[in-house]
Formats: sequence, structure tokens, C-alpha cells
Amino acid sequence: MRLTSKGRYAVRAILDLTFNSNGRPVRLQEISERQKISLHYLEQLFRRLRKGSVVKSVRGPGGGYVLSRAMDEISIKDVLVSVGENINPARDLIGTGDLKSDTVEFVLTKSYFENLGLIMQEYLNTTSVGDLIRKARGTQELPKAASQAPDLGGFLTPGAGAHAGKGRDLS
Repeated sequence: MRLTSKGRYAVRAILDLTFNSNGRPVRLQEISERQKISLHYLEQLFRRLRKGSVVKSVRGPGGGYVLSRAMDEISIKDVLVSVGENINPARDLIGTGDLKSDTVEFVLTKSYFENLGLIMQEYLNTTSVGDLIRKARGTQELPKAASQAPDLGGFLTPGAGAHAGKGRDLS
């Protein structure tokens, strides 16, 4: 798996949107200014995120984007897959017509990377946007805007949400 800027920017933008929504739509221009990501690039990413049902757009005055579901229902895998990231390190090994595909080394390598892919996908699938928000809220060294993010009715408090108490350390 090679995480490109497309995936990194998409996750950053979704976290920014979540931190700064306060129950209202967030304009891409605001995210662009805070995250120093090109507005044009964000527009492309958010088209894909909307198609992937990660965000929805709100038209009109005060319009922008909001999460399409609760932050605990959106996994990091959802975000990455929506923007077209390859999250399977064995993708190029599976089903190749390689002449040496019957060697022990090829089979061991393929098996190893398939297992690695399963572990990575499970981690990405079980880590929600809410998990990252709560982790950030629990740290002392947040940028001013993030530390002033609204509580959103308990959604951002440590221990809230669908993934609380699963014993996973996201460090």
C-alpha cells in the first residue's frame, strides 16, 4: 500500500470538516485555507467523497459539506476507498501471469502480502473518523481551532461512540 497525497489530504479534510462543522455545513474554501490544500484539489476529492457516501453537499446560502453519517460510522477505509486509494499491498500479485508464479518464493511472498493487506484493511475499517477525533481531543497539543471544536452532544468526548472501549491503541 502506498498512501498518496490524495488519501492523506482526504483524511485531513474530513477531520477538518468534523472538527469545524458545529452542526453546520463547512465550505471547502475554509478547509482549503486551514489545511493549505488547493481549493481545486479539494473540489475533486469532495466529488469522490460525495459519490462514496462519506459527505453530502448542502446548497444555498450557508451551504457547504457535512458528513453523510455519524463520525463513528465512517471508517478511514471508507474515506480512502472513496478517493480511489489502493489499500491492498498484494493487489499486483494476485492473479498475475508471472512466469515464475509457481515458485515457493512467489507463493510465500504472495501469501505474506495478502495477510498484510487483510490486517491493514481491518485496521482501516475499524478506525473511524470519530476515533481519530476523540484521540486528538485527548491530547494537550492541539492547534487552537481543534481544541475549540464543539462538543456536538457528546460525540467528541473520550469514550463516546461505537468504537469506545475496544482496547485499540491508535498511537
